Amino acid sequence: MTATAQTRRSAAEQQRLENLLQEMFEHRISFNEVLGLKVASFAPEAPQLRFAMRPELVGHYLYGRLHGGVIAAALDTVGGFAAVVGIAEKFCGETAEQVAHRFGRIGTIDLRTDFLHQGIGHEFTATGRIVRLGGRIASIQMTLENESGLLIATGSAAYVVS
Repeated sequence: MTATAQTRRSAAEQQRLENLLQEMFEHRISFNEVLGLKVASFAPEAPQLRFAMRPELVGHYLYGRLHGGVIAAALDTVGGFAAVVGIAEKFCGETAEQVAHRFGRIGTIDLRTDFLHQGIGHEFTATGRIVRLGGRIASIQMTLENESGLLIATGSAAYVVS
């Protein structure tokens, strides 16, 4: 059954799903909590995560730049988040628990990060955009910007989704 033929989940069930995904991405994945990642948007076309700069995330102590590993991790995480949001949209008739069960099968299989500018800022926004969501593999493009909109890094990744 395709997404267009499915009955869409109710507004209450959608809210339950978003609450569950927020809990998973912000707290159950402990590393995301260490990074301070917070869900900023569930928009299917461009889901977003945000985090604030903190001393623990500095990679260059003289200039206070964001560590490259934090940048790559944020891009990878928002890519996985975009895949989950895309799956939730594709299977729009499923309950929050059914979508959460699908999350257990998602894993990164390839990740590329391009560092474009120094990671300087007070708050950063990571955005994921689905290029293709197949039955087994999702291809995602990601960006990381600071609060002034400066593009810090881009990424592309493939995730196994089945």
